[in-house]
Amino acid sequence: MERDMTVGSPGKMILQFTFPLFIGNVFQQLYNMADTIIVGKFVGANALAAVGSTGTIMFLIIGFLQGLTAGFTVPTAQKFGAGDLKAMRKTVGSAAILSAIVSVIMTVVSMLGMKSLLHLLNTPSDIFQDAYSYIMVICAGIFAQVLYNLLASILRALGNSKIPLYFLILAAGLNVVLDLLFIIVFHMGAVGAAYATVISQGVSGALCLIYIVKKVPVLKMKKDDWKMNGHLVKVQFGVGFPMALQYSITAIGSMMMQSALNILGSVVIAGFTAGSKIEQLVTQAYVALGTTMATYSAQNMGAGKIDRIRKGFKNAMIIGTIYSIVTSIFVMTAGKYLTPLFLSENLGEIMGYVDIYLKCVGMFFIPLAVVNIFRNGIQGMGYGLLPMMAGVAELIGRGVVAIIASQKRSYVGVCMASPVAWILAGGLLLVMYYFIMRRAKSFEK
Repeated sequence: MERDMTVGSPGKMILQFTFPLFIGNVFQQLYNMADTIIVGKFVGANALAAVGSTGTIMFLIIGFLQGLTAGFTVPTAQKFGAGDLKAMRKTVGSAAILSAIVSVIMTVVSMLGMKSLLHLLNTPSDIFQDAYSYIMVICAGIFAQVLYNLLASILRALGNSKIPLYFLILAAGLNVVLDLLFIIVFHMGAVGAAYATVISQGVSGALCLIYIVKKVPVLKMKKDDWKMNGHLVKVQFGVGFPMALQYSITAIGSMMMQSALNILGSVVIAGFTAGSKIEQLVTQAYVALGTTMATYSAQNMGAGKIDRIRKGFKNAMIIGTIYSIVTSIFVMTAGKYLTPLFLSENLGEIMGYVDIYLKCVGMFFIPLAVVNIFRNGIQGMGYGLLPMMAGVAELIGRGVVAIIASQKRSYVGVCMASPVAWILAGGLLLVMYYFIMRRAKSFEK
């Protein structure tokens, strides 16, 4: 089921590749949404706030690892696009070894520093223990997260976006079952949701591994494929580390926003959490478009087809703009009515906070589409450092607004932190794109 993205209609190919990714991303969000819904319904608003208060920390850790593994597999897509399967397998072996090493380091560091980080974020005392227990289990399961993300990235680098989707659907269903079992039957509270997430993610990773071994002959690894090559490691880190840092920079800005939010109390946190979950669900299309553009750009860069890359960006933006208009209207008018999915207490007050959040972010979905499409597409072309600069712009925008909102104790200010970040980063990425494309013609074969 490998797909060569260097031939055929760019728009049609992008749509066909993006749709399974979108569905897969939605199901991946259902991991956390299931946690949020079941915890909010069966444990209470404080437990929901506890899970929500760790969201930015999860983004910091898991986002860093996702960026790293995605960056490690950019050379895989480039070699596949160039038709060099031997070199492609070497990139896979190197990515696997590097990911294992990083997983161990991240697990140890995150678990040792977690309590201090929660204190730094002003986590309210009434939810601190639940938040700590929840995030510690997530950190202990980092290897399961990396296993799936790395193997899914490898399959996508080869143009296969459907198989990771199938396994995510299965794992999402398992996650719901385990959530209900651990929380309702075993009364494990918020920590039960964390165990369900880690186990389900591990299952999806294991299924990807089995599929690759049995069904993907071009990835049949040989002894030489596992030998580390200094130049290749440098290339993979050269793309992967800036991508990981970009996620981390974004997460740091989100943590500043979370810190400003935490001083407003548990009810406000619960409203913000429910609103952000609704937003994250509908905006997974942008994440999918970004992932598509990373693979599309990498394969076509490997093939030297610069004009085709340009057409791909244009088609992706048309798709993203149409989707943005439709979803903006939905979340700004009807989004708040999804709040009862997450809570059964204090609905009137919390729904008001959800509505404010969704109106603030819903007006700025087009800049969010720009950020995802151009950041990932530029990274797929092999430029790791430049998109990280856009991440710095996000950090500045989100951080400045969060600091002001904290001083003013303004909930609207906290909600506007992300839109400001999207506008700054999107503008910078567009400038970078035109700068790169003017000079990329020399690479075309």
